[in-house]
Amino acid sequence: MLLLFGTAHAHKPSDSYLTLRVSGERIEGQWDIALRDLEYAIGLDANGDGDITWGELKARHGDIASYALARLSIGVAGKSCSLQPTGHLVDEHSDGAYTVLRFEAGCGGAPRSLEAKYGLFFDFDAQHKGLLRLESPAGTRTAIFSSDRPEQSFGLESVSRWASFVAYLREGIWHIWIGIDHVLFILSLLLPAVLFIRQGRWEPASKFGPAFWDVVKVVTSFTVAHSITLSLAALGWISLPSRLVESTIAASVVVAALNNLYPVVAERRWLVAFVFGLVHGFGFASVLGDLGLPSNALLIALVGFNLGVEAGQLGIVAPFVPLAFALRQTFFYRSVLMRAGSGLIALIALVWLVERAFDVRILGA
Repeated sequence: MLLLFGTAHAHKPSDSYLTLRVSGERIEGQWDIALRDLEYAIGLDANGDGDITWGELKARHGDIASYALARLSIGVAGKSCSLQPTGHLVDEHSDGAYTVLRFEAGCGGAPRSLEAKYGLFFDFDAQHKGLLRLESPAGTRTAIFSSDRPEQSFGLESVSRWASFVAYLREGIWHIWIGIDHVLFILSLLLPAVLFIRQGRWEPASKFGPAFWDVVKVVTSFTVAHSITLSLAALGWISLPSRLVESTIAASVVVAALNNLYPVVAERRWLVAFVFGLVHGFGFASVLGDLGLPSNALLIALVGFNLGVEAGQLGIVAPFVPLAFALRQTFFYRSVLMRAGSGLIALIALVWLVERAFDVRILGA
């Protein structure tokens, strides 16, 4: 189960970036869509050499526009707007090349509100997200389309910052829950929390208190570290290549899991959590950074997303600690979870590391 589930998230989750600009009766749109996703959906690499050239992309501009705009609906007062492509470009995001589809929406009047229905890639990737940036005279707002929330409405006479905050709070929770690499890193560090080293072997702890505070130190260090780099990266002050970040995250899982089998760092795992937590923060920031929000909206998104990550993390840690302490003396915990589980985690993460470092597929999409 871990192998099947883990490989589904070996790379940065699929996102597209949709911008709508409303000015009077005019609505202009820009839609950044990953070439790797379009290659899977409609095929862009005509000669199959693994490299999508501008010529190959240009030849499919009509198909790309038809495919994408058929999966986006914009309405005003219950009436659908006509969507017409106006241009095609290419841009680079943190995780690779994206086609940039520009279009106009004809709605027959100045809208006071918009209804949008988003359905891109949901038929084969339920984890795909559409990140919306909506600009109007009232200000800029953000929203996230997902397979369980494909339809949303937006008033254009006022901007609800609370709605943007809640959207990114929800996304932060979901991001940590589906980010199996982040989860496995945390669990690898927490598995020894209810144990202690004696003559090179893990033995069950006798008291809950020390185990609890060990967990607090690990989780706090990880939280502080990834909050620092999440903020710096989302604000655009530091930028690292996506492949480097994702490869290092995979490597951190390998190191944490192997340390359970061959203990090198037993007493200061919080330090390991902090060092690698700095890198995980760059992974968390990729969604916010690529969206390119203005400073006022970015602050709301940053706070909401970060709090969501912490809430999602707490939802994992809170039930794990008492359960681990109750099972710490059993064969199941010490041999199956601690030893076999750590070995399996290390193997999965090693596959991720190879996939991310060399941009190959080993165990599927």
